[in-house]
Amino acid sequence: MDIKPLDTEQIGLKTLEKHLMRSKSEVSLKIGLPKEISFDERRVSLTPGGVSILKANGHEIFIEKGAGEDANFPDREYADAGAEIAYSPEDVFKKSDLILKIAPLTKDEFELLQPGQALISALHMGSQTEDYLKALTEKSITGIGYEFIRGEDKEFPIVRMMHEITGSMSVQIAAHYLESMSGGQGIMLGGISGVPPATVVILGAGITGEYAARTALGYGAQVFVMDTDLTALRRLENALDRRIITAVANHQYLSTALKFADIIIGAAMAEGERSPCWVTDEMVAGMKAGSVIVDTVIDQGGCVATSRPTTHSNPVYSEHDVIHHCVPNIPANVPRTATYALNNVLVPYILAIGNAGGVKECLWENVALRNGTYSYKKHITKKTLAKMFDMPYREIEMLIASQI
Repeated sequence: MDIKPLDTEQIGLKTLEKHLMRSKSEVSLKIGLPKEISFDERRVSLTPGGVSILKANGHEIFIEKGAGEDANFPDREYADAGAEIAYSPEDVFKKSDLILKIAPLTKDEFELLQPGQALISALHMGSQTEDYLKALTEKSITGIGYEFIRGEDKEFPIVRMMHEITGSMSVQIAAHYLESMSGGQGIMLGGISGVPPATVVILGAGITGEYAARTALGYGAQVFVMDTDLTALRRLENALDRRIITAVANHQYLSTALKFADIIIGAAMAEGERSPCWVTDEMVAGMKAGSVIVDTVIDQGGCVATSRPTTHSNPVYSEHDVIHHCVPNIPANVPRTATYALNNVLVPYILAIGNAGGVKECLWENVALRNGTYSYKKHITKKTLAKMFDMPYREIEMLIASQI
């Protein structure tokens, strides 16, 4: 295949399309893509290429006018791919049995939900409420969360995609705010000959931490990675040819590391739960003036005590003379890349739902989507969520087996 340099973002989609084009699915799904109305959210769940694959498999796609514009996907491209352009969110919700979103539902969108619909979106546990979950169960919504979708290989594919983007971008962001015009110390991340580089301390050796470390090393920074999991630290050390320094994230090491750090990348998280808070207010107060904290897990509650959610429009604030960047949806600032990444993961799952004969049938045989389900037939199906809000829950396997 002859690929031009400017066509490289399409390679993954063309490969995906080659594998997924097939005969008609068992059922024709009616799939709705409302325009995201959450503040600063610019992504969309499917690309026009993804729509064309679903259309070729017999599914109907309803996309709200302008839903892809912020990611540079005009309505014309969706229409050419076979989607029906809807002129209001009411129209999208009314016509669809499966809603695909990026952000959790807003209060206005809850009013549009139809009883018995299925919803695939992020859940953002760190900012979730009991009322949100109760509203889903009252309308008997099958809720599948990006944060929970996990395959038989124990990987979280959507989380991984977004964490790769977040990790790489977090270092770019931090490097910008180290500059004096942005209120930082006025230092380069990588340094130059005769001038030492900045010190980057990464909290968490997961996917976000790994990609943050790779990017920081690429800049030439000195990189420390801290975690409570020795196995994760060992894996990352080996993956990066021991070019990083690792340490266990206990109080002593954290206190020492934060005193000389120029940048802190907060990436400590527990899958499916709120993030552990490793950095205390006192530790932040002991940091150098003009240093930068990028808390990438703020959507899960944050891992720094002084973190509070910010937005792309107003991304930073200063506390103890330390710049804090705590935007919960960092990938939304590269919406085109993020949309391609999300599309490549979502399309096979949607085809699996159609091939199985519907959402309920697919949950029985698809481990990843079954793991991703947190709300089903008026029941919460995730123990962690139920525990957070003192709500009853039922195992999804039991609900499916009992034909509820």
